[in-house]
Amino acid sequence: MSATPRRSKARHRATFIDNTDHSAEYMFGVGAVRDAWLGHGLCARPSDRAAAESAVETLYRRAGFRDPEFVWVPSPPAGSDLIAAEGLATTLSFAGDGADCVSARMATMLSESRKRMDALIARGRSDWPNERRAIEIARAQPPDHSARVGISPNAIIRAAVWDSLRTTLFDGVAAAIRTLMPAAVGGVSWYGQQEAHRVAYYDTYRRFGLARFHSVDAELLDVHTALTGATGWWWAFDSTCVMAERPIALHAEPIPGRVHNEHRLHHLDAPALEFGDGRSLFVQNGTIVPDWVVLEPTVERIAGERNVEVRRCAIERIGWDTYIDSAGLALIGRVDDPGNIGHTLQLYATSDGRGRIEHILLAVNGSPERDGRRRRYGIYVPTRISSALDAAAWTYGLDGADYARLVRRT
Repeated sequence: MSATPRRSKARHRATFIDNTDHSAEYMFGVGAVRDAWLGHGLCARPSDRAAAESAVETLYRRAGFRDPEFVWVPSPPAGSDLIAAEGLATTLSFAGDGADCVSARMATMLSESRKRMDALIARGRSDWPNERRAIEIARAQPPDHSARVGISPNAIIRAAVWDSLRTTLFDGVAAAIRTLMPAAVGGVSWYGQQEAHRVAYYDTYRRFGLARFHSVDAELLDVHTALTGATGWWWAFDSTCVMAERPIALHAEPIPGRVHNEHRLHHLDAPALEFGDGRSLFVQNGTIVPDWVVLEPTVERIAGERNVEVRRCAIERIGWDTYIDSAGLALIGRVDDPGNIGHTLQLYATSDGRGRIEHILLAVNGSPERDGRRRRYGIYVPTRISSALDAAAWTYGLDGADYARLVRRT
């Protein structure tokens, strides 16, 4: 997909296209569009600086400001450092007819554009009273399956495009990058490639002829498309725009059990996310961990770690059998897993590193991993639970007697 804005030549009225012929094959294309945008969001190539600057200049002009001076930095944290060092931080104001700084004007302009497009899309929701239920169903199955059972295009696009990309990029990658940042940056952060869920959502309606947006909104969508495909984070100030390069490494894996190609950050042996200035994050199956968890996990470090999820990742890194033997975990109970025939549930007692006892349920995943193996995993359960069966039942909101009647865990 080109990062160059696509200009709308014809000025037209905004309309929702009432096309009821949405076959399963038609909706199958939604996944392909989503995956193209996912590629933009996970891109670790150098930014297309010319395309990014051109798009930002357009936004400045539409906001009533002159073209800014561009300052490029190697990472979002470097951007926040520069903003603080140069005293660029501003206090936003949205009072009156307009905003008094470029960031606020841009935010208002783009927000109003999205509201107009949302209002247009809402006109096509013939099943609006049941839309929430339809979205839940669409989240659980591929787009073509949803189309075959009569789920509306609106619900399918919301689940397969907006929700999927937001989970991966905005709630996943962008949230991870924010952990590298100070609490307050001092300006509006625009997330570039990690805002793909917003752009892809409206682009899907336009691409498949489901909506014809007003020309001003179509043109703003073109600009936002260019930015998402060209660069990472950026900050707009009245005369200066700070642009952060994309990561030099970004590794992710599909989230197990999801059907819309949702991903989570993960790398087994190296940083899952790394920028050109050396800022990096180690991430195991979506959980941000200290570097020692990946590079040098030990029983002693695990014992001193207070974060439950970090401990779990470190234990899985060295292997449950090794950890159980080395740490001297006490087996409280063992039982065949009625929800996962052929496997057992084991409940152990361990110290949390502060002298307090914790209970860990060790189980085997009911579904195989992508390589065909079944992953063993540990879950921390309340210490009041003293049987492996009750511990497994607790994870599903059941009691032991009900869980014992399961044929197979799902």
